[in-house]
Amino acid sequence: MSEPKALTPTPAGDTYKGWLFKWTNYIKGYQRRWFVLSNGLLSYYRTQAEMGHTCRGTINLATANIAVEDSCNFVISNGGAQTYHLKASSEVERQRWITALELAKAKAVRNQAESDDSGDECPTSPPTSGQGGGARNSNSEVQSTLRTLGSKVEDLSTCNDLIAKHGSALQRSLSELEGVRLGGDTDGKIRQVTERATLFRITSNAMINACRDFLSLAQAHSKRWQKALHSERDQRIRLEETLEQLAKQHNHLERAFRGATVLPLSQSNPALDSKSSGSAKGDASDEDDENEFFDAMEDPAGFITVPADPKYHRRSGSNVSGLSTETGIDDQSLCDEQSLGSNPESPQSLEVEPVRKRRTKIPDKPNYSLNLWSIMKNCIGKELSKIPMPVNFNEPISMLQRLSEDLEYYELLDKAAKCQSSLEQLCYVAAFTVSSYSTTVHRTGKPFNPLLGETYELDRLRESGYRSLCEQVSHHPPAAAHHAISERGWTLRQEISLASKFRGKYLSIMPLGSIQCMFEKSNNHYSWKKVTTTVHNIIVGKLWIDQSGEIDVVNHRTGDRCHLKFAPYSYFSRDVARKVTGVVTDKEGKAHYVLSGTWDEKMEFSRVMQSNKGENGTEGKQKTVYQTLKAKELWKKNPLPEGAETMYYFSSLALTLNEPEEGVAPTDSRRRPDQQLMEAGRWDEANAEKQRLEEKQRSVRREREREAQRAANLPEEGVEGVEVAEDGVHQDNYESMWFERAEDAVTGESMHVYKGGYWEAKDHGSWDMCPDIY
Repeated sequence: MSEPKALTPTPAGDTYKGWLFKWTNYIKGYQRRWFVLSNGLLSYYRTQAEMGHTCRGTINLATANIAVEDSCNFVISNGGAQTYHLKASSEVERQRWITALELAKAKAVRNQAESDDSGDECPTSPPTSGQGGGARNSNSEVQSTLRTLGSKVEDLSTCNDLIAKHGSALQRSLSELEGVRLGGDTDGKIRQVTERATLFRITSNAMINACRDFLSLAQAHSKRWQKALHSERDQRIRLEETLEQLAKQHNHLERAFRGATVLPLSQSNPALDSKSSGSAKGDASDEDDENEFFDAMEDPAGFITVPADPKYHRRSGSNVSGLSTETGIDDQSLCDEQSLGSNPESPQSLEVEPVRKRRTKIPDKPNYSLNLWSIMKNCIGKELSKIPMPVNFNEPISMLQRLSEDLEYYELLDKAAKCQSSLEQLCYVAAFTVSSYSTTVHRTGKPFNPLLGETYELDRLRESGYRSLCEQVSHHPPAAAHHAISERGWTLRQEISLASKFRGKYLSIMPLGSIQCMFEKSNNHYSWKKVTTTVHNIIVGKLWIDQSGEIDVVNHRTGDRCHLKFAPYSYFSRDVARKVTGVVTDKEGKAHYVLSGTWDEKMEFSRVMQSNKGENGTEGKQKTVYQTLKAKELWKKNPLPEGAETMYYFSSLALTLNEPEEGVAPTDSRRRPDQQLMEAGRWDEANAEKQRLEEKQRSVRREREREAQRAANLPEEGVEGVEVAEDGVHQDNYESMWFERAEDAVTGESMHVYKGGYWEAKDHGSWDMCPDIY
């Protein structure tokens, strides 16, 4: 048998060739084959002549396992699909192959990991001068050289590990040889030491060759790198000199301009002053904003956005068709908003020490298995609130706390309160409505149904400038009232009643009721409703949530409107999943802004410069084409805390909602025992406590209805009939503690509004009027 060739580096990778015996079957036994190891692949042929046209088999070492059977035999397997039983002519030759295979496998695994982690190489920066092509080629060459040197360093590391391994084995053999007496097994020990010394020498030679290659590469490229470094240094010096000259010229021109335009105060033009002061600042100018365009985007919602023509310019806004005087106000408001972060009086720029350090972790969710279908198969078509669900399908917060999570992105309302333009303010309010759904993308658990009279306060007055209160004002149908007020000049109130139906494969949750937001400075009064939430794969598969429907955010003072559309997920759609689109229009129906994004990630808005009716879309509907400026970010989702997947995918705010807090009302959700037991992982006790609370609520409700019947002088027999109506839905005979039903003077809607008294009761610690619900 011919000796295999030495390990030689090639541009395509390390190659190793030679003859080995491969097991074929029990009839032919081992057959002599020509093996080639290259680029992490081991291939074999019947003869060397077959290398050009016929490969008999190939195995990828990145996923292969290499095992030694005896002195000459070894096995290579990739998990069952391919297994090569090989035999070398001697133990030394076998070890040469083993060393080459281990080196090739380490490199293949490393390359595969790098490919999975980083993907394609990032493109280099575009050239900024006439020598950009040469710089790009030089940069590419340097990157290629660095990758080659890195590969050689990894080879050195692998050889070092092998040397350490064989050196330890050789040391053990020498130690054993010292303790062996002269006798029959002395020859065997000496032979073993000789073999291991040979293996150590082979590995050391590979190490030396790798070091030699690395040194030669470093020496070959050292002079080239020094030359490139000197060239870059010279270019940097020339650029610094050029920038210095430009700065001097700019300063000279600016002083000349100021000296030529100084006018008496009585004759000065305010518009000119504002323009000159705006151009003297370091912020982006109007021209810069105009020269950035919004990419074209096909929208199945009924409109298409394309880049605006450069002729549209804010300084000539009065000459542009389709632009109102409101546009100029919007621009100024937008500039004020962009400089908000640098304003020392801005709430966002102040570093406020939190009153207390909120928790960042809760106990991990236990791995309890339960068959959802066994519980819900008899509930198809029923309302979700009437289905007795164990806590195994819940998350350890109540619906009142889930409602308070809408305030996670309260900063959007803070920014809206500072807007001078009602149209721009409407954009931020619309982004706030979308942001309330971002916490639901992974939250497939059901919140606890609040008990009648249950409350929840979220006091972030000193940390974030707002505080809110929720109360369960009705149990059949379930309805919760929410009131939030901020020191930054906005008030939010909502009354949400859930209607839900189980359809077999999916669960539909339809929120009923209205949400209203009022701003103190502008007296703008907004209202909107929520979209439908759908939980899919109830029977089979992994649960996932989708939001679909349309929302109209209306400013009742000005008549402005933002129409948002939540596109339902479709397997055949080419659009991005969870897509949201919207258009902001004034009371005449003229579009001013286009909104786009996703309800689980971010929202952007872009100014509309011109609109016209386009061609019919794919569904035969005529689409409106909007020419817009470059999109600007309105809202972006905060990242989930570390380990969120084991904590019900709670956000940073949600992790603090159930944290114990002193001074809250006895009816607060934090005091609910079954919810606290579930959070602690004691689900069996939580289920028993949940049944006790529900039975207590039913008995209190029956007693309340009996009292109502006696007050109305009705017979006692009619009491049960009142509780179970034909349609199964009726209002609870319950008077709320902190809310009262009233008709809104602006919208004309009847809803529960906060009547006051809660925070005063908390300050005095007087909770005598609160019912005993736990």
